[in-house]
Amino acid sequence: MKVGIYGQFYHKNSGHYVQQLLDLLNQKDVEVIIEENFLKLIHENEDINKTYSHFSTFEELDNTYDLFFSIGGDGTILQTVTYVRDLDIPIVGINTGRLGFLATVNKDKLVSSVEEILKNNYSITERSLISIKTSEGEETFGGLNFALNEVTVSRKNSTSMISVDTALNGERLTNYWADGLIISTPTGSTGYSLSCGGPVIMPKTSSFILTPIAPHNLNARPIVVPDSTEIKLTVSGREEDHLVSLDSRIATLPVETEITLTKAPFNIKLVLLEEDTFLTTLRKKLLWGEDKRN
Repeated sequence: MKVGIYGQFYHKNSGHYVQQLLDLLNQKDVEVIIEENFLKLIHENEDINKTYSHFSTFEELDNTYDLFFSIGGDGTILQTVTYVRDLDIPIVGINTGRLGFLATVNKDKLVSSVEEILKNNYSITERSLISIKTSEGEETFGGLNFALNEVTVSRKNSTSMISVDTALNGERLTNYWADGLIISTPTGSTGYSLSCGGPVIMPKTSSFILTPIAPHNLNARPIVVPDSTEIKLTVSGREEDHLVSLDSRIATLPVETEITLTKAPFNIKLVLLEEDTFLTTLRKKLLWGEDKRN
């Protein structure tokens, strides 16, 4: 078996769990390749005798990997996706921080959970992504023109609102006068969109959610559309530029740039253990009082 490992940070006490994972994989004779910067962090914080191979770019990966471990939280998984892309490698999210919707393997159950995963005792949930194109060209996003959670257009260097002219499949929907507009996948429905009043959407729902950020027109409400919809946005405002973010990656675009959003041509696979259902996580994260009573 061959696996990749990625992490963004080395949190306090997380070294214990990293060491647990590496020891277990070593015991099972698993071939381990670690992202270069994360490997440097491990060596700076831990005494590891074994020498590990490393990777640093998407081009160094291929579909010979059986699993890809993401150590951190949901934000780390969003970064992991930029490495895995369309390689179809299942991602195992090990949560070393707070409760997450994507990183569902509890650090306190790391050994038992990974043992089950190595025995193939898990299921796969596939998550859709949003793809973006602009009239400015693909180089704006350096080849990473997709998002697992959401694409957001928002104001830049100004307290003034922006105008987001929006069309669905070539038919004009409305002109949002707001701080910005979020277009999220079902996966992203529990993130930024939810914070701005958007609905929670089950992961297997084939849809996008358009959620305005602090709209000036009070009748502007989130809208759910099929993910087969082509969404076109044009931003205008008092400033010459505005921001567009793809998950945690941010770029600046000139106003009046035409932005086209569609469903990406590939999905991301996330590993789930039997107890890690979406509803279980939803109860813990959003309805925690219910779980405390039970």
